[in-house]
Amino acid sequence: MPRDEVALMQQLHDEHADVLWRFCLRLVDHDRGRAEDVVQETLLRAWRHGEILASPPAAVRSWLFTVARHIVIDDWRSRRAHPETPVEEVPEQHRAVDADQSDQLLLSWVVAEALTHLSRDHRTVLLECYYRGRPVADVARSLGVPPGTVKSRTHYALRALRLALEEMGVTA
Repeated sequence: MPRDEVALMQQLHDEHADVLWRFCLRLVDHDRGRAEDVVQETLLRAWRHGEILASPPAAVRSWLFTVARHIVIDDWRSRRAHPETPVEEVPEQHRAVDADQSDQLLLSWVVAEALTHLSRDHRTVLLECYYRGRPVADVARSLGVPPGTVKSRTHYALRALRLALEEMGVTA
């Protein structure tokens, strides 16, 4: 590998590997070894598609997140199609998980990762108002702030969440 390619790959690793690994860790249910494998495969694909590396860092990160997500989905589908069954065990009837459920699960992991990029105040109002479905007045009382502050934080939190998701390659 020429020296400039090595430097380019080192820069790619330095800029994106940590965030990509945390993203992958959530995708594979905190299996550290599997997350490392997905990151390695994702970076290998980036090296094979060198043209993507000329893009702005946000576009590169989005591409990396998309590729990692596809690797995990492909692996999950492959394991479903060809399950490993130990010879000494009798196969059980497994509850089938349809593709919609798996996509929903992966999307929830992506949203959970995006929420970690928000401030504590923004994360709190989103969790209380949207996840727990509490009224603004109740959230305001529990946080000790005016209802207008909760509304304002919710507005800006949703904008920040949208930006975080876009940076991760999630599009509406």
